[in-house]
Amino acid sequence: MSTVEERLYPIAVLIDELKNDDIQLRLNSIRRLSTIARALGEERTRKELIPFLSENNDDDDEVLLAMAEELGVFIPFVGGVDYAHVLLPPLETLCTVEETCVRDKAVESLCRIGSQMRETDLVEWFIPLVKRLAAGEWFTARVSACGLFHIAYPSAPDTLKTELRSIYSQLCQDDMPMVRRSAASNLGKFAATVEPAHLKTDIMSIFEDLTQDDQDSVRLLAVEGCAALGKLLEPQNCVAHILPVIVNFSQDKSWRVRYMVANQLYELCEAVGPEPTRMDLVPAYVRLLRDNEAEVRIAAAGKVTKFCRILSPELAIQHILPCVKELSSDSSQHVRSALASVIMGMAPVLGKDATIEQLLPIFLSLLKDEFPDVRLNIISKLDQVNQVIGIDLLSQSLLPAIVELAEDRHWRVRLAIIEYIPLLASQLGVGFFDDKLGALCMQWLQDKVYSIRDAAANNLKRLAEEFGPEWAVQHIIPQVLEMSTNPHYLYRMTILRAVSLLAPVMGSEITCSKLLPVVINASKDRVPNIKFNAAKVLQSLIPIVDQSVAEKTIRPCLVELSEDPDVDVRYFANQALQTIDSVMMST
Repeated sequence: MSTVEERLYPIAVLIDELKNDDIQLRLNSIRRLSTIARALGEERTRKELIPFLSENNDDDDEVLLAMAEELGVFIPFVGGVDYAHVLLPPLETLCTVEETCVRDKAVESLCRIGSQMRETDLVEWFIPLVKRLAAGEWFTARVSACGLFHIAYPSAPDTLKTELRSIYSQLCQDDMPMVRRSAASNLGKFAATVEPAHLKTDIMSIFEDLTQDDQDSVRLLAVEGCAALGKLLEPQNCVAHILPVIVNFSQDKSWRVRYMVANQLYELCEAVGPEPTRMDLVPAYVRLLRDNEAEVRIAAAGKVTKFCRILSPELAIQHILPCVKELSSDSSQHVRSALASVIMGMAPVLGKDATIEQLLPIFLSLLKDEFPDVRLNIISKLDQVNQVIGIDLLSQSLLPAIVELAEDRHWRVRLAIIEYIPLLASQLGVGFFDDKLGALCMQWLQDKVYSIRDAAANNLKRLAEEFGPEWAVQHIIPQVLEMSTNPHYLYRMTILRAVSLLAPVMGSEITCSKLLPVVINASKDRVPNIKFNAAKVLQSLIPIVDQSVAEKTIRPCLVELSEDPDVDVRYFANQALQTIDSVMMST
């Protein structure tokens, strides 16, 4: 092959593959662009590869998406930031395609490249690109332009800055709702780069136009802008310009807009300060908590703890708590679930007395809710209440409900209780635990659901770690030994699992005297599943017990299992024998 042919070969292969009918081949080719660029070198990449990609008229969105992604990290392959502008034309083309995810990725790559370009290059190349897209005949170009202003604006000279603000204002009044939506969602990023003097004039007038848009999809994106602008403005300006908008939005005719307000409201409280929050935002939030749309109540209920943290305890008790009581018996199970996931966090905010008087009855009613997710959300956050009211009161009021949930008909609720038990045990102390919860822990080992039995075995290990081996010998081991002869083979298998988990915690002596005989007996079981699980447990015990025990007790048992009629039993027995041999070899 001649030198010229060698030089042309990578491009020729790429052209062939990009014209291939097989989409996977075209995709692979695009994903190998960096490799091809290395083979070509920086100059030929700029002069041949990038122009070819600019002219590439592939119509498959997956290929275009991959190209948009690759070009975003292509600066090193074209000669560094000095030549970054050569990457703009293919990405500009991708910003105009119909598929949203391709445009978004192209905008993301342009932002990445633009943030690395020098100021002079931005003025010469990037800003004209933004202006071309903003003036594009097809709405897709104008949608993409909105996401680039925050990169273009800081480097622009004053005359260009004025022009860019004017263009953005026009985009916010575009005929196409999609363009106005894009302008609304990017307003916060653009506003962060604008000078304070223009923020109060140009940007606020743009914002006010968006808040009065006839499309609810535009207005709800303007709500996000409220929080972003609120952080940029001084408190007095925030109260004058942002607060009235939010109060109006909280009563908007579209539930989607009210939903967005419910999600963003607590962020605005920080921006406007305590007095406007008390006067205007608390009534707005109470309205949202009592909204007639369940979705709005769900969003508002999910933020109740964050909102209460901003208020004084007195305000929270006076205004928010009555709504919380109503929501705890809401007709929508999803509202109750959202409330249950955060309500425990209110305890530290309200303090001990208010928690005991006002919140405990709500916790109890939610713990008895018919919907399992509500009960689960309460159980998983009990430790937050314990820190406030103390374990004695918690155990008196909530423990009966927990014991009841331990036998809940939904296995996921039982599972959540099991996973919470070690934490509860460490808080209750050993004496209380033995009285109230010890029997439950053993009862779960015989549950009908495998996940519960497995979690129960893990639970025993964690309890042994918490209370120590001596406690486990008295309270866990005897009951485990008793269950090892259960007539149902699945429960006998759970005991083997418990033994394998307990052995590392209990140490060599207790394992040899108490646990090993259980496994040896299991190896003589009539059910093959039990026998090969016994072989696996024996293998796990080899590093724990003394070598003499491994040789005199475990090896003969495994040799017997290695001659079993069942192929799986023989396999696992031989695996365990190999472990014994390797341990003996290493010593």
